[in-house]
Formats: sequence, C-alpha cells, structure tokens
Amino acid sequence: MTRELITQEQFDAFADEVARELGTHCRTAELSDYGRGLGRLVIDGDGRALRLCQPDDLRPERLKVYAALPDETEMIAPSIGVTARSARHVAREITRRLYPLHGEAAQRAAELAAQQKAEESGRRAVAEAVAGALPGARIEEQYRRTRIIWQHDTRPPGERGPVQVDSVCAVVGVSGKSVRVEASGRPSTVISMLAAFARTSQE
Repeated sequence: MTRELITQEQFDAFADEVARELGTHCRTAELSDYGRGLGRLVIDGDGRALRLCQPDDLRPERLKVYAALPDETEMIAPSIGVTARSARHVAREITRRLYPLHGEAAQRAAELAAQQKAEESGRRAVAEAVAGALPGARIEEQYRRTRIIWQHDTRPPGERGPVQVDSVCAVVGVSGKSVRVEASGRPSTVISMLAAFARTSQE
C-alpha cells in the first residue's frame, strides 16, 4: 500500500521518515529550487545530498530521487524512480540503486572540477602574458576562453577627421595551449606585425 502524499506537510513528514531510515545522521531541508511539485532535500552526515521529489501530482505515489551534485552545469545528476510504498522501501532503493550512481557522479564531478581549474590556470597565465605584450589591453573572461582586446587611435593629438584605429584581438583557448589573433588597422602597422611574427617563428 502506497503512502498518500498530497500536501507539502505530508511530504515533509515522509521525507523525515526516509532520512531516519537512511541513517548516517541524515536530516532534511527545504528544496527551494524545485517548482514542479512537492520536494524535499535530504542531507547525510557526510554532506551528500539528495532531492526527493514528486514530479506528477496526478500520480502522487511515484517519486523521483536525484543525486545533488555541487555543480550540475557540466553533467546530469543521476536519478531513480521509486514508489512511495513506505519510507523504508524508498530508503532501501536509494541505498541499493542511487548511492552507487551518486558516488560515481561525485567522483566524475570532482575530476571535471580539477580539470577546469587546471585549464583556467593555464589560460590565465597565457592571457596575462598576451596582455603584458599589449600595454593598455583589456581582458574579457568568457565561457572557457579569454579575449584580450587592444586598440590604439593613430590620429595625432588634436587632429580631427575619421577615426583611425589599430587593433588586436587575441582569444586564448580552453587550456591556454592555443591563441588566435586578429589584427586590423593601417597596412604599415599590420605588415610590421606580420613581419615580426614571421621573424620570431623562424628563429
């Protein structure tokens, strides 16, 4: 016989029972970012968190349990479906089916975080070196890349007329192992840049 979980109060009480069945100093908290139906956060003594949800109020006996990860922008959190037969049944299914997936996902998330941190460090070092070669350049951080923009107004001070700008836009790749550069401006300036690059490449 499934439990009748219609109100948030009933669902909160059921989540508390599930937490007690899970043990390991589990507690529950408000699930503030879930707008599809009833939900509750379950957190154990190690800080591992689960989102216990009822996604369909027309089938209140069907629950969904998601493993909550620190950062879910790079990967989908594992989940299981379970019937609200009893708090003990839900806890048993979480332990048997979701916890192993949660452990694997948490390990993968940690690996991704370490990889991204290393990428950011490499990208930052290259971006700072590029910006150092272009005094006055501005740095713009974007998703997994960095843009460095340098512009110079070539008109003599006080002179009026069309704006003449020499500019360089450099984009540092994900891990700092590549840089794409676009230069524009007076032909003499661009040609001298290309000539300097060619000389450096040959040395």
